Amino acid sequence: MVLGTTSGAGKSWLATALCRWYARQGLRVAPFKAQNMSNNARVVISAGEEGGEIGSAQYFQALAARAEPDVRMNPLLLKPERDTHSQAVLMGQVNDELTRMPWRERSEHAWPHIVQALDALRAQNDVLVIEGAGSPAEINLHASDIVNMRVARHAEAACLLVTDIDRGGAFAHLYGTWALLPEDERALIRGFVLNRFRGDAALLAPAPEMLREKTGIPVLATLPMWREHGLPEEDGVFDDRARSHGVVTRTVAIVAYPRISNLDEFQPLANVPGLRRVWARSPADCADADWIVLPGSKHTSADLAWLRAQGLDAAIAAHAAHGGAVLGICGGLQMLGEALIDTHGVDGNAPGLGLLPLVTAFEPAKTVQRTHTRFGSLAGPWAALSGLEVQGYEIHHGQTVQHPAMRDAGDVAQPVLPDALGWQCAPSRGGHVLGVYLHGLFEDAGVMRALFGAQVPTLDGVFDALADFIDDRFAPGELMRLLGSAPPRHCDTTEILS
Repeated sequence: MVLGTTSGAGKSWLATALCRWYARQGLRVAPFKAQNMSNNARVVISAGEEGGEIGSAQYFQALAARAEPDVRMNPLLLKPERDTHSQAVLMGQVNDELTRMPWRERSEHAWPHIVQALDALRAQNDVLVIEGAGSPAEINLHASDIVNMRVARHAEAACLLVTDIDRGGAFAHLYGTWALLPEDERALIRGFVLNRFRGDAALLAPAPEMLREKTGIPVLATLPMWREHGLPEEDGVFDDRARSHGVVTRTVAIVAYPRISNLDEFQPLANVPGLRRVWARSPADCADADWIVLPGSKHTSADLAWLRAQGLDAAIAAHAAHGGAVLGICGGLQMLGEALIDTHGVDGNAPGLGLLPLVTAFEPAKTVQRTHTRFGSLAGPWAALSGLEVQGYEIHHGQTVQHPAMRDAGDVAQPVLPDALGWQCAPSRGGHVLGVYLHGLFEDAGVMRALFGAQVPTLDGVFDALADFIDDRFAPGELMRLLGSAPPRHCDTTEILS
């Protein structure tokens, strides 16, 4: 199990690396996180069928483990809609009863589902790589904990405690976390990990040994700072610095509204040579953009109001009027239309940006599915997608159609995907504005080749690089010893551990 001294310490990153490392030893591996709070979600197997949601971090960890992602790997997902409210997704499905419960009452209702999922995965795999959340030393939450040490105790997990040394205070974080845990939980911690270290490792002495003297726990690895590993951002925390590889030939501004969702799907853009990715919060951030992207949103009407308050509505309209490419994905597609209509209290009513003659109605039923489809004929900057087979996923309450009155007046959007999944402004208007419900376009190799004409690193290559990185930094045999014993070099590890 990977625990952290703080949020953002590197738990998801390290857990993903461990999933691939153990899978490369010939072991059956699965990830697990009892409860995740994130608006980054993926559609995976639910009860033998497609249609369940889990946090994106566990989805990528499953791919790293060479396992089929399923809802048991993240039995409880909390999707923030406001500062004091989150939608609860239990075993892949929205659970209204759990959503309405006070925070501390949720744990006992969710715990039986968590245990069932945890035990089932343990029974089916040689290794489970478990990720904690926040810090296990959140003593105000310890009594209702269902994601850190309660899971560790139930699984009798060998725990690594990772800290971000770049923030400063790393040894105090490690010691303080250890000291605040009850003695039976301290006994589960097998090693400390220093993450994001910059400088000469020799300068760390004598701190690691002093820490071991106080706790009895060794520092098992010091991991250097590595920003360009290519893994999608973890748990909704994103690096908002503008980035590019090489000479900039194209700038893509992604509007970073407060309830942005599924932002991890834009990680592949950061790996495209010559492309500069900018997270836009003001009109100035869009000034030099070739594309403006309106991503998904967990609360479309509220994010649309925020966008207007920043003056971004006028900036997007001016960009489109001058022939600049605009792409809306899911909630972004809904914003591009004429109106949001909500008669069921799902999201909220609002006028849209008016860049596509569409109207969206929010329904209580939620569409959650993986989708394989094909683009029709597109014009303008999106013409390269014409006829392309694509696959991705849908997560939305909104249903979008042509605006009836505008359609009758002859103002129509061009359907570019079947089943009302994609629309483009009329070719007579230049075809610069495109809206789709399909998430994951930039993770589709065919889309990336069509739009950028360049190969970008594959996810599988990213996972292997992560495994190589930790293999070089942990002492030989140490990662196998965490499983209980280090098998002799000449033996088959799968045979020993099963």
